[in-house]
Amino acid sequence: MYLVRRVVEFSIWDILRNLLLAARWTIVLSLIAFVGGGLVGLGLLVVRTTQMRVLQRAVSIYVSLFQGTPLLMQLFLAYFGLALFGVETSAWTAAAIALTLYSSAFLCEIWHGCVQAIPKGQWEAAQSLALNFLEQLRFIVLPQAARIAVPPTVGFLVQVVKGTALASVIGFVELTKAGTMITNATFKPFVVFTCVGLLYFLICYPISAYARKLEGQLHVYSR
Repeated sequence: MYLVRRVVEFSIWDILRNLLLAARWTIVLSLIAFVGGGLVGLGLLVVRTTQMRVLQRAVSIYVSLFQGTPLLMQLFLAYFGLALFGVETSAWTAAAIALTLYSSAFLCEIWHGCVQAIPKGQWEAAQSLALNFLEQLRFIVLPQAARIAVPPTVGFLVQVVKGTALASVIGFVELTKAGTMITNATFKPFVVFTCVGLLYFLICYPISAYARKLEGQLHVYSR
């Protein structure tokens, strides 16, 4: 009985060890998508706040396209679609591209709403100082919008982390894919996916808690 119990304990530890190794790639992919999406989203935000209607419309279509289509479809298009143009893509590259573009659309929308929350008087005051459009954004508008944007931006990182689970369908070995592979080897789906869910919780809960803390702090400071 003691020997059987030791085998079970070792088996569970072995499952956790392999899932932790896969969780590294979940975290790395999430950071790449979040940082890359932030850089692209910032560029889109600048274009969207210009007075050029054509550019504004183009960015709106871009945002609507990525918000209005499933992330799963975007992953398939990034993985299989680029091959139609003779571009060989790995599962890693396709997942990074798809999640970066997905994140950029949502972050652009979040930040655009924060910029719109800034009173028009701030824009007019910046214009009275003879600042050009980019200087108005850099020195007047964005610093104020950033305070509003920090909590939802941090909170969106949770969605990015959970979105990486869909990358398993194109063969990227992250936490969910590793869970499926381990289940096929151990025939213990309940144990394996309980561990997978626990690891996702351990990754996402601190981020959600930090976002709520930031929201409370920035609300107090803005009063």
